[in-house]
Amino acid sequence: MQTLYIVSTPIGNLEDITLRALRVLREVRLIAAEDTRVTRKLLSHYDIHTPLTSFNEHNQASRIPELLNALSEIDVALVSDAGTPGVNDPGQSLVQSASDAGIQIVAVPGPSAVTSAVAVSGLVDESFIYLGFLPRKSGERKALLNSLVAERRPIIAFESPHRLRRTLQDIASTLGDRQIAACREMTKMHEEVFRGTAADALDYFNQPRGEFTLVIAGGSDVAPDDASATSLALSLLEQLRTDGAGARHAVEHVTAVTGLSRRKVYRMWLDAQSPRSRRTAE
Repeated sequence: MQTLYIVSTPIGNLEDITLRALRVLREVRLIAAEDTRVTRKLLSHYDIHTPLTSFNEHNQASRIPELLNALSEIDVALVSDAGTPGVNDPGQSLVQSASDAGIQIVAVPGPSAVTSAVAVSGLVDESFIYLGFLPRKSGERKALLNSLVAERRPIIAFESPHRLRRTLQDIASTLGDRQIAACREMTKMHEEVFRGTAADALDYFNQPRGEFTLVIAGGSDVAPDDASATSLALSLLEQLRTDGAGARHAVEHVTAVTGLSRRKVYRMWLDAQSPRSRRTAE
């Protein structure tokens, strides 16, 4: 058996590739690429002429046996469109199959949008939670975010430009007034890091462009002052009622976010059922 190399490639700037990665891409006999057109640009830039074959979510079922057969005789490199294979791409299935077949697997580390965003965010001290791409549907996205209300560690997630604004709305309505870093087009010409709250980012990104990595601050053990907590609670309860949440879920969620007592939040929920009472509470 030969070796399957898991090779990290640039996430934007073509200069962000290691000398070892370039050597491996030259020396292997075959490169399995998520998109051969993307990888061909990288290879052309560095005058590398190793043969390419596609390996993606659409052909992985048929391609895995072919690559395992090739690995019985030659070394193969696996690359994704950007960053490290096996993270948010079909590379994991090939790695698992190669492992099951007893093939040696070697990582050639390099660029990562996750660690790059963590480094520039200023919001991560030690550990963090990585979610990958958030769910496409708002209900599923909110359910995931709701499950992290009490999480003290920062949260890292990817998002596309056409869903960014809806995601920011969901972050604001579920996690409250936390600090975030919205990292756009990392290492590329139009790289940008926006720092503020989700609501601030919603005002700033009127027409989002490029790919985003979001770093969301962890929940704080320090509750907000009573006045701001009450204001936030009223806003969250109104949003949750609009979304069709029941009293139990709404009260538990708002209690966790604001630090207010369960009894007070439940009273606010009941008062808000009456339009007249809602005006009085506000």
